[in-house]
Amino acid sequence: MTKAANSRAPWSRRRGRVLGVFSVLVALLLVLHSVVPGTPGHVGSLLETFLPWLGLAVPVLLVLAVVRRSYVALASTLLPAAAWLALFGGALLPGDDDSPHTLTVLQHNVSDQNPDPAGTVRTLLGADPELVALEELTPAALPAYEAALSANYPHHATQGTVGLWSKYPLSGIRQVDVKPRAVGEGWDRGLRATARTAQGEVAVYVAHLPSVRLGLSGGFSAGLRDESAVLLGAALAAEPLDRVILLGDLNSTLDDRGLEPVSSQLDGPEFDFAFSWPAKLPLARIDQVMARSATVTRVWTLPATGSDHLPVAARIRF
Repeated sequence: MTKAANSRAPWSRRRGRVLGVFSVLVALLLVLHSVVPGTPGHVGSLLETFLPWLGLAVPVLLVLAVVRRSYVALASTLLPAAAWLALFGGALLPGDDDSPHTLTVLQHNVSDQNPDPAGTVRTLLGADPELVALEELTPAALPAYEAALSANYPHHATQGTVGLWSKYPLSGIRQVDVKPRAVGEGWDRGLRATARTAQGEVAVYVAHLPSVRLGLSGGFSAGLRDESAVLLGAALAAEPLDRVILLGDLNSTLDDRGLEPVSSQLDGPEFDFAFSWPAKLPLARIDQVMARSATVTRVWTLPATGSDHLPVAARIRF
């Protein structure tokens, strides 16, 4: 049959079964991503890191169903479409800028190669946050950030390469050890402080978990990050204060099972994509704002700075 004749072929209930199988498979991956095995190569974590992007399969399958003129394939696309909307559809709704909230917080990996700390701070101040958490603070750049933030944030604490700036008094400042065993000395990426807000004391954690890599030989190398997440989860479990806020570059999305030691104890925003990395073409939000005994009502990104991450701001309601 020629291509011209095939294009005029009537719609059929027999064709398109293979496309129908692919639609079912995409729907199952969306709904049952947690049962995808983690080995080899942390494939389950890789899937969950980019889970929202599975939705791109829906329009592709829809076009192929029309080309094949298949009722079966066309109807089958409803399955992944419904699964995606159930999981992520809420993020398509406009955010409520007037929703009640107690405070605004901001999280940003400023990059150890950022050429413009002062300009970065000017961007961050646009969100008018009460708490600002920064990662990848180098000894050379730290004085510039301290000088640029001091007028608006009289209280601050740093630990290794992470820092917290606050409009509220801080106390109980200490290191949080999230260093995996295989990492050498001098790796210091966690701190904890108590912020005395008008609503009472809040434990604020700032953390920067190890990076992950994607390679042909090792797959999705997330072992160090997962080990660090276990350590952070243990620290959170031992926290005596009821109200907790976690700000950090966790190198993980909230769907990723590697973050379960943390995400099982704290809640992030119910919706909002707010992809933060990489800054030039954001594909995932690996910069997180999470809370216990509080609600993260909204999260959004700010304009790009000199970092490879976008700043992430959030509103929290006690």
